[in-house]
Amino acid sequence: MATTNLSAYDKNSIPNAKNFRFGIVVSEWNDDITESLNQGAWDTLIENGALAENIITVHVPGSYELIYGCKHIIKTNKLDAVIAIGNVIQGETKHFDFVCEAVSQGIKDINLLYDVPTIFCVLTDDTKQQSIDRSGGKYGNKGVECAIAAIKMANLK
Repeated sequence: MATTNLSAYDKNSIPNAKNFRFGIVVSEWNDDITESLNQGAWDTLIENGALAENIITVHVPGSYELIYGCKHIIKTNKLDAVIAIGNVIQGETKHFDFVCEAVSQGIKDINLLYDVPTIFCVLTDDTKQQSIDRSGGKYGNKGVECAIAAIKMANLK
């Protein structure tokens, strides 16, 4: 669980993203959280040189569908990195466990199958407040942190 500012980074240590193409796949489930993460990622890519026309965003119904969405966007576009954005909040059933396990394994599999780094930006929190705190609240925005990871991985590639 994050206890530091997820939005903090040294801009001087980040490669310029001008020549990179990014995909962002966003879950519509808990869209108040995921759209805040999306905005944080988008703004960070732009602030670090990415061109708006080089950022492709697609929406999928839920976090489980991020796997197919990432595969689809990689296969249909020439991208340097993809960010998978979702939010799963613990409920009263094991559904949380199944979705979190499937999504984390699926994103891992995408990284193994394709030569496009895919960044895991899925909040898996116990409460809605924890998700709020990590999507622009008191701990910053995980979308910012994941955009920085995407830039660094695109540069590594």
